[in-house]
Amino acid sequence: MIKDKLAIVGMGCAKFGERWNCGIPDLMIEAAYEAFEDAGIGPQDIEMCFFSNTNAPNNCSGTPVADTLKMHGIPIVRNENFCASGHIALIEACMAVASGVCNVAMAIGVEKLKDTGFGGLGTGRGLSTVREARRTAPGSFALGAAQYFEKYGLSYDEGRRMLASIAVKNHSNGMLAPRAHFHKEITIDDCLNAPIIATPLGLYDCCGNSDGAACAIITRTDMAKSFRDDPIYVKGFGISTDSILPHYRPDFSWTSFEALRVSSSKAYEMAGIKNPREEIDLAEVHDCFSITELLIYEDFGFSPRGKAREDIEAGFFTRDGGLPVNVDGGLKCFGHPVGASGIRMTYELYKQLQHKVDNPKRQLNDVHIGLSHTFGGPPQISAVMIVGNEK
Repeated sequence: MIKDKLAIVGMGCAKFGERWNCGIPDLMIEAAYEAFEDAGIGPQDIEMCFFSNTNAPNNCSGTPVADTLKMHGIPIVRNENFCASGHIALIEACMAVASGVCNVAMAIGVEKLKDTGFGGLGTGRGLSTVREARRTAPGSFALGAAQYFEKYGLSYDEGRRMLASIAVKNHSNGMLAPRAHFHKEITIDDCLNAPIIATPLGLYDCCGNSDGAACAIITRTDMAKSFRDDPIYVKGFGISTDSILPHYRPDFSWTSFEALRVSSSKAYEMAGIKNPREEIDLAEVHDCFSITELLIYEDFGFSPRGKAREDIEAGFFTRDGGLPVNVDGGLKCFGHPVGASGIRMTYELYKQLQHKVDNPKRQLNDVHIGLSHTFGGPPQISAVMIVGNEK
């Protein structure tokens, strides 16, 4: 078992947003050197590095890390697994240390999306059929929203208000996060009156694209206290890769995803979590769209099937609720530089569990177990990590 045998001893996160005055190397340095300082080490102490990126000019290898951070002569492995790439780099670093191949590994994710002009709506998913070439990310998850409304008897207005509550929550949380991309309070009416992107999803139901980077340093638990007094321990993780087009199955409903269910169950099993709703103190989940966050509530066992609306209305997922979700604003407001997001989400858990959040107003009390998660692909790849501040 890997539970409690690995520890995160250093993390860093660049400011997310429209970083027009920075390139990929600048963002990488910003995140990596915060992590080095946090762990009390330098780049020369890293034995293996796992690099997450989907859009770098030299995106076929780990050489951007080697050149930028002068980390030559060590294995640097790049992965591109859609939005789950950052988490997968983090999990790869954990497995490298757990296997005994190295004692100190680093995961770093970086993305510079704003310079590309990519608006995020897309005109295809890299697939060949005419139907797929016309399907966009908002269009895909809009199908999930429409199906959820129908399945659980919600009118169009009721459903949109339910989703708007998620967006309002995440904007409120993002206002308190200094490194978040967006700092803007919104109301339910703002959401309902915003332009429709893909019915029933409006502008405020969709996350934006960002520039950013994040970094983590992993070691063995028995070495962790030599780096810092308050390491964060890896409790469990899970990755699930479903078929390339799961929604072509006759029984696929768009209201639940096998990759979400499997990745979370694997992480729960490794971490010894029996009742996630009660045992997890905070979560950072993949809110690329408001409906995605809602579906995750139910696929992860945070809410019973069809009951997420009741939890949303009760404020269960707010900062002061029973299970705070996306307390830094989530993808919706912190931003979504694809390769960095999974590590950034874990950075939030790391700081919350150490009680060292950058704004005391958003520091949660009595938190011990956190979950971070990303979901990508057509979509069919999901990755989950569970960490804690006690062994």
